[in-house]
Amino acid sequence: MPAGGRPTVRSRRLGTALRQYRQAAKMDQPQAAEIIAASQARISRLESGHVTARVIEVRLLLDAYGVDDPEIRAKLENLAKHSKNRGWWLEHAEHLRPDYVDHIALEDDATYIREWQPVMVPGLLQTPAYAEAVIAGGPHYIDPERIAELVKVRVGRQAKIEEGGASYTAILWEAVLRHPLIDVGIHREQLSTILEVGKRKNVTIQVLPFSAGVLAGYSSAFYSFSFDEEPTVEAVAMDNLRGTSVLEGPEDLAAYANAFDLLRSAALAPDASAKLIRGILRSLKEDPS
Repeated sequence: MPAGGRPTVRSRRLGTALRQYRQAAKMDQPQAAEIIAASQARISRLESGHVTARVIEVRLLLDAYGVDDPEIRAKLENLAKHSKNRGWWLEHAEHLRPDYVDHIALEDDATYIREWQPVMVPGLLQTPAYAEAVIAGGPHYIDPERIAELVKVRVGRQAKIEEGGASYTAILWEAVLRHPLIDVGIHREQLSTILEVGKRKNVTIQVLPFSAGVLAGYSSAFYSFSFDEEPTVEAVAMDNLRGTSVLEGPEDLAAYANAFDLLRSAALAPDASAKLIRGILRSLKEDPS
């Protein structure tokens, strides 16, 4: 069973895929149960992610469902093999909400990460000083020791991008850059870091200008994740006051993929975005007030 008795992101992704392939094969859960000599209850728990399928179960089920694509089979077998693996972030688990753990696991598995941020600099781009300032300045009191741990986790998440493990695209509303939420000196350092990170081959940073109008209010911040060579959106995460919500339904994924495409089309090109950020950085240096 996944740790803590709740579905992990990996076991849930595996279960969702097995359910979709079963339904496509027009088989019901009792028929699937017969294939692996188990109860219908086990199939139900496998498909909900509450238990993790063994590799042999995955192979037998995919054979019965007619799934022959070697890439799909390898992907699902890997999910079964690694669904219980401890990620680096679990060293900080006592300081992390379970939904935040899910978010980090999605990032860690992703090959494509796309993010829209209309309020603050994305966590994957934040300097330690910026991260500490926005965490400490949130609506809830957080113990200083926990703040330090959360900053470590935020910086740790960035290794995925620094090492080229995923293609990352971030779209920021112009207000995020022009109106510091924290100390101006920290904000200047943050803008310089955004420019440096944006030079990496696997990173694309675009700015949605004020001239885009109401499109900036089209959606609150969200992250989309893909896990294969193609950038098909397979999960979406959204932050709220109570935590992080993960969406995996086909209609939700299509809606957010379309939303990101609209925002990207209206945003400045990467070069023009970098030029705008440099101009804002110069103005902040000239007018520190």
